Amino acid sequence: MDRTWTVVGVGGSLRVPSSGIPGEEDQQNAAKGRKIHGLTPSSPPRRNYEITPRTRSASRGRGPTIEPCSISWAVRVGEGQSLILKTSILKTKESGGKGGESSPFLHLKGWDGIALKLKARFKRGKAYGGYLGTLRRGKALSDGSMVFFRAASSLSRLRSRLTEQPNLKNSVRWLQVQSSSDLDLLSQLRELIPQQQERLKKLKSEHGKVQLGNITVDMVIGGMRGMTGLLWETSLLDPDEGIRFRGLSIPECQKVLPAAKPDGEPLPEGLLWLLLTGKVPNKEQVDALSKELRARAVVPDYVYKAIDALPVTAHPMTQLTSGVMALQVESEFQKAYEKGIHKSKYWEPTYEDSLNLIARVPLVAAYVYRRIYKDGKIIPLDDSLDYGGNFSHMLGFEDPKMLELMRLYVTIHSDHEGGNVSAHTGHLVASALSDPYLSFGAALNGLAGPLHGLANQEVLLWIKSVVDECGENITKEQLKEYVWKTLNSGKVVPGFGHGVLRKTDPRYTCQREFALKHLPHDPLFQLVSKLYEVVPPVLTELGKVKNPWPNVDAHSGVLLNYFGLTEARYFTVLFGVSRSIGICSQLIWDRALGLPLERPKSITMDWLESHCKKAASS
Repeated sequence: MDRTWTVVGVGGSLRVPSSGIPGEEDQQNAAKGRKIHGLTPSSPPRRNYEITPRTRSASRGRGPTIEPCSISWAVRVGEGQSLILKTSILKTKESGGKGGESSPFLHLKGWDGIALKLKARFKRGKAYGGYLGTLRRGKALSDGSMVFFRAASSLSRLRSRLTEQPNLKNSVRWLQVQSSSDLDLLSQLRELIPQQQERLKKLKSEHGKVQLGNITVDMVIGGMRGMTGLLWETSLLDPDEGIRFRGLSIPECQKVLPAAKPDGEPLPEGLLWLLLTGKVPNKEQVDALSKELRARAVVPDYVYKAIDALPVTAHPMTQLTSGVMALQVESEFQKAYEKGIHKSKYWEPTYEDSLNLIARVPLVAAYVYRRIYKDGKIIPLDDSLDYGGNFSHMLGFEDPKMLELMRLYVTIHSDHEGGNVSAHTGHLVASALSDPYLSFGAALNGLAGPLHGLANQEVLLWIKSVVDECGENITKEQLKEYVWKTLNSGKVVPGFGHGVLRKTDPRYTCQREFALKHLPHDPLFQLVSKLYEVVPPVLTELGKVKNPWPNVDAHSGVLLNYFGLTEARYFTVLFGVSRSIGICSQLIWDRALGLPLERPKSITMDWLESHCKKAASS
């Protein structure tokens, strides 16, 4: 049971990670800004601890004074529960007011679940001071004093309003409270969702009839390419710049997202936080989310039995999808829907399903790998590792560089806006209110196609065929001949071209930089580098390719192969694990924003021909 104590003194705060209940001496030390000692799990309260706020009376001839001096605490008790600090009301007496009254200066609110926990701890009496009364579930302690609420947002807003007033600016000594709500992803979403709901409502009411473009026959018969028709909040793909996660490019994410070590690759948990909130998390927030995902990473035995019912020779993606479908038995969304949950709260069980799914997919994927390639010898989750590091560990790869590669791989493969097959499939199926397991299972089946996620498997196989026929020291001229041979046989060069991008995929570029840093002399990497120089001019000469540049699949297989993950047939499973982060993040927002059932209009060739004739004659 984890507890984070936020100790607040005059004009500042002191964070003391610990357990137990602070004693009177600790309270006095904290108020003086001193370190607290003696907080241990084995120290239950033996008396009523009173924490008395100090207020300075407002007197005639002086400006109002608001001087916080209290010991406040934020307690995270169990999974998904936390005390969250929020300032809701501040009362002061203006200069020249009657008497020297002291007014309550800080109001704390929090949700019932935590209030009950605190009540259990403090049920013998007063929790915050003699005049405050006894803590009660969801109710004020006393007239205008302290209760519990959900978030910390109004603290900064109220402080800003106060400091903007000239007569208060110099007399307010305020405080920043780092509470456990800052570490709680769910609490962050509870604050954001109403804002985004209003934003969408305003867009629809004020701009609902604004046209976004024209639809051509080419778009209809060409896979809807270039047709704008989906709302996808988590990422946006620019044809020239590549993917941006909540406005951040991959290099920017590598720079600002927390890593497992200095100058390391970004942690996937950090990207998950970014995709869901639009905010860059700090390391403490990422560590808390990583811990939460580990706590959720519990796979029932029947899931493994469902996979075991398949032949070992079944494709790894078939086995992964079967495992995901077996996980669906525990869907919180399905249970809530069957009980009649209101549609405004659909996002809450979707959130639970999504985080459970994200947490559990690596275990299922690792089981599939060990079952097929390692005689079924399973490696358990390591409670000290992060999401990407644990996935590498459970697969059986402990090289620190491989752990870094897996963190990078999962991060850059997580999301690629909503129009690709897997993302669109997940969104489409979920629009029917199918739960995240059903939706993600469908997305995986789309990902398994040769034109989508299976491409990374085909790249490595093709590169190895080059080596088998021409050797590792192939010259650029020989390589050019082999590329033409592939094209003239009616095949494509895997790993080049993209449905949207018109320049080199930045996901390719960051993998190339990783290779230059960690495996510059690897023969297969050097071959990939030669392909980067040879293939684009050939495809340009061919004249049938809009984008001759390499995509993400052109590089990932070689990196994985270098660190020992040589089973190309398994590569798409890695892609699937990564994509759970992006798809599930958007599914939460789909339900939070109340996006409707997807139902585009289809037409026949007869209709098209008739329409085109009318257009030509008009």
